[in-house]
Amino acid sequence: MDPITLRLPHTVQRPQELTSYGPTTRTTQPIVTGTSVVAFKYKDGIIMAADCLGSYGSLARFRNEKRLTQVGEKTLLGVSGDISDYQYLQHKLEDMITHEYDMDDGQSLGTKSVYKYLSNIMYGRRNKFDPLWNAYVVGGIDNGEKVLGFVDMYATTYSSDTIATGFGSHLAQPILRRRVEGRTEQITEEEALEILDECMRVLFYRDCRTFNKLRRAKVTAQGVEISEPYSLETNWDFAEDIVGYGA
Repeated sequence: MDPITLRLPHTVQRPQELTSYGPTTRTTQPIVTGTSVVAFKYKDGIIMAADCLGSYGSLARFRNEKRLTQVGEKTLLGVSGDISDYQYLQHKLEDMITHEYDMDDGQSLGTKSVYKYLSNIMYGRRNKFDPLWNAYVVGGIDNGEKVLGFVDMYATTYSSDTIATGFGSHLAQPILRRRVEGRTEQITEEEALEILDECMRVLFYRDCRTFNKLRRAKVTAQGVEISEPYSLETNWDFAEDIVGYGA
């Protein structure tokens, strides 16, 4: 008998039948993840930073992830959490931007609209018990107003002058409260970069899922600017005084 005839039943796929097999499943644990995003308002706009690491469990697997993205003309999006869920949301945002462009009505997509859309997406997925395992920071300039907001996988939302996700909410937020809150209109870009690097350096020292390859971004009245990857100067001499470190 022709061997092809024997193999044929095993190679034929029927997608319309396969989709009905098994129960509906949900993501119960993120696989490839990104850690903290740090952002705050300063005199000229919003500044934000995140590292370039995508961790596969405890393995520093993907070392050139871009977790800061421009949305529209004057909106910046930073993400923590599952990278694949972030990629899904990027496609949703691209579809929305394309739709707005096709309308050709002279209107541009503002930061508040992006933030509201993102909040609705996260809320809808939460209600389906199929959340996107992410925490997002949305920053931008909307009609001359500086907007900085947060939304997580439970659709918890709030706006603030300073926002940090992941371990940054524990390690970087005290620095931001001390150096930023109450004086956002006094902080120059040079000081903002210094504060941002201080936060990211502390996170590199203390968060085992971070990486010393970073991107920072700013959004001002002129638009969005995202830097190329860079590294911070670090000094580990202090670790010799920590009990249990090294020999």
